[in-house]
Amino acid sequence: MSPPARNDFAKTQIVVFYVILLLAVDAIKEVSIVGTQNIPSYGPVIFTGNHANQFIDSVVMLSTCRRTISYLIAQKSYNRRIVGDLAWAMGAVPVNRAQDSARKGTGTIILESMSGAESKYRVVGDGTKFLSECKVKDKLRFVGLSIGLKVTSIVSDTVVEVDASAVPKFECPTSSVISFEIMERIDQKNVYEKVLSKLAGGGTIGIFPEGGSHDRTDLLPLKAGVALIAYSAMEKDGLSVPIVPVGLNYFRGHRFRGRVTVEFGKPIYADPTKLEDFVKGGDSKVKVCNEVLERIADSMRSVIVSAPDYQTLKIIHTARRLYRSKYMSSWEKQDLSRRFAEGYKRLLLISDGNPPEEWLALQQRIQDYQKELDELGIRDYQVSSLLEEKDETTGDVALREMRLPFRIAETILLLLVSALPALFLNLPVGIIARYWALHRREKALAASKVKIKGMDVMLSEKVVLCIALVPSLWVFYGLILYCFTDLDLPTIALAFWSLPLFSYMGIVTTEAGMVDLKDLKPVLIGLFPSTRCRLLSLPDLRQRLQTDLREFVKDIGPSLGELYTDEKLNWADFQMSLRREKEKAM
Repeated sequence: MSPPARNDFAKTQIVVFYVILLLAVDAIKEVSIVGTQNIPSYGPVIFTGNHANQFIDSVVMLSTCRRTISYLIAQKSYNRRIVGDLAWAMGAVPVNRAQDSARKGTGTIILESMSGAESKYRVVGDGTKFLSECKVKDKLRFVGLSIGLKVTSIVSDTVVEVDASAVPKFECPTSSVISFEIMERIDQKNVYEKVLSKLAGGGTIGIFPEGGSHDRTDLLPLKAGVALIAYSAMEKDGLSVPIVPVGLNYFRGHRFRGRVTVEFGKPIYADPTKLEDFVKGGDSKVKVCNEVLERIADSMRSVIVSAPDYQTLKIIHTARRLYRSKYMSSWEKQDLSRRFAEGYKRLLLISDGNPPEEWLALQQRIQDYQKELDELGIRDYQVSSLLEEKDETTGDVALREMRLPFRIAETILLLLVSALPALFLNLPVGIIARYWALHRREKALAASKVKIKGMDVMLSEKVVLCIALVPSLWVFYGLILYCFTDLDLPTIALAFWSLPLFSYMGIVTTEAGMVDLKDLKPVLIGLFPSTRCRLLSLPDLRQRLQTDLREFVKDIGPSLGELYTDEKLNWADFQMSLRREKEKAM
């Protein structure tokens, strides 16, 4: 499919309008930025980010890095009208991805190791048609895996040889009969020329080296493109381009008005002493690229909070809030969350996957505490107000009860003020966008090998649809005013151009009303005896849990090394040493 034709002048107008709408929608409520001092003020830069929120990731990164970024974007996404227009406006470079044109191969295969040939495997097929269906340098991707192995030789219709040297830590699924897909080789020469030209001119490039968005709690294996770009820039133009890792840490990132902490890490560089090996090509080039990819992965893990699964990640954030209740900056929150995450992994490592019973019991208590909060519909920060309520005197109780009707009235007033614009301007689009996003999520999940629930596409699809539907709804109301009222054109024009303001006011006032409603929720549910007892027990439960957690950390801390003893950690160096420890243990 060819990209849609675009007239440059008309397109510029469309893109500007879309960007204004995107800002008006204000999909992200709060953006916290950490580590901007690590961003070079001028000269070429490669930004590498984890890909947790599809198209939203590029907008968030662009709006926080204080540099103009040209992204590498999948041709499949570039062909979409709204997404492609925004990508064009940002100077994005479209890339054809092999996985986007993958086709199912005939028959099934078994993978066999080849003696005396490291990273070389023989693929033996049953009912396969390798001679007609694939060519040398194509890739075979096994069902259930996101990686592809390069075909080096086609022996017959049922036997081919593949090379896994470009796939770090590849584990051969021997003796398993599996189906497979064929990914045709794509020549990316033009893409690399455009990228290298931008870098040579002092520009910046944004890459999501995992190759596609996903909703996992750790990085996927990185693609080799970023390593090839870094060394090609060094070979062609003599540039040592800084590679800046960007951590996009979302909270409720699949919903409107979520939060994100964007962390920029210290830049790393391709090793100039390995340039000669890169130029040689072959296995030497692959080895050099794999080495820099490992360092890039280490640097990217240094700016995110990674965990084995979502449930563990939720426990980590709850433990962080319990451990230190006082106000913390965004950097302190990131640092402490990472210490808990990496401490959990190290605890599993030193206990050989069998953590002490004390920790398992404490982990279960943390889960139970969070489950109780979820069932009551309150947040951890609200528990402290319950403690204050418990210690109130008779006069304090009387004063609080006198204030309660006014707080309820204030909340109702805010919700009423927001009701009109929300009902007519936001609600119709919001409902349609939700169902559209669910449909797109199911489609993306069915086509993906790496997504878990497909939540990474939800917000992007909502925003893309809103960019199309919101102005359409405004035009609809404008036509109603024009056709069915006696208002003159200036009045209709004023009403039409006021619709964005009313829409935004509806968002802000609804949000304020919902915040007040959440703050009132403990008071309202406390009016019922059954839930009041549960509410009043939470402060003591939290206090005991906090004390036991701190005692456990104090006891186990020294065995965790620098995670516990060092006040400031170089997280990139820590991730590198952790990776090397794992390699030695294997």
